[in-house]
Amino acid sequence: MEGSIFLQCIISGILMGGVFALIAIGLSIIWGVMEIVNFAHGDFMMIAMFITLGLFQYLGLIPIFSLPITAAILFGLGVVTYRLIIRPVIKAPMVAQIVVTFGLLLFIRNMGQFIFKADFRTLPAKAATLDGWLGGSINVYGLMIPPPKLVAFILSLIFIILVDQFFKRTTVGMALRATAQNRKASQLVGVDVDRMYELSWGLGILCVGIGGALLSLFHYIHPEVGLVFTLFSFIIVTLGGFGSIWGAFAGGLIIGLAESIGGVYIAPAYKFAVAFIIFIVVLFVRPQGLFGEG
Repeated sequence: MEGSIFLQCIISGILMGGVFALIAIGLSIIWGVMEIVNFAHGDFMMIAMFITLGLFQYLGLIPIFSLPITAAILFGLGVVTYRLIIRPVIKAPMVAQIVVTFGLLLFIRNMGQFIFKADFRTLPAKAATLDGWLGGSINVYGLMIPPPKLVAFILSLIFIILVDQFFKRTTVGMALRATAQNRKASQLVGVDVDRMYELSWGLGILCVGIGGALLSLFHYIHPEVGLVFTLFSFIIVTLGGFGSIWGAFAGGLIIGLAESIGGVYIAPAYKFAVAFIIFIVVLFVRPQGLFGEG
């Protein structure tokens, strides 16, 4: 019995960790290319969750069908945010950049509170189960796998692979990598660095937007939901090494497992503490992250 509970924790942690990883990869992309810390990262995820909820309530679109719309909106929002808010402070001291993204966090979160109030919402059962396709649970040798979480994990993994291949195999992706490695050298060979910054911000917000849309299948939706996921994103990209996609994936699985196992074997109230303890230990043992160079 004890063994089955532990295996159930492992499954739950891995499924949740995949979504954590996708959300964190957006933060990793922005930092890797621009070296700017986006404190409003989780609040863009909150926007995606409310968009997913609204598209179902007003247009009847279940999350799988509304996912491309949500992704497009978040990408556009990321590009507009870069042009209006981030571009003016690109060459400013890091303190100014931190103040700007923290101010963006406060603005988005308070606008969320103003528009949606502090109520907790969930997608209706019809939407969360994809119009009834995902009803019930999958029983595998006595272990229960929630279909919404399984779908969220699979789609997160697919998108992570697509992002990885985009960076490795496309001309634009290689230009982004070159910009991250050496901005001045990239400019000398004709790379439009400003356009790369714009694209990295759009792509980073796109990742967190898709993660938020998938998370809405089984998670509460409210204006403060981004807080914990911003903290987890920082922990995950630090664990994996800033700028490493697969490092972020590994970090996401570690945090997902820590949260799941800690919530069952220690106490639900301390499940986040386990993740922070792991984070601190890794910082002392390997400050550059598990997949970082150094």
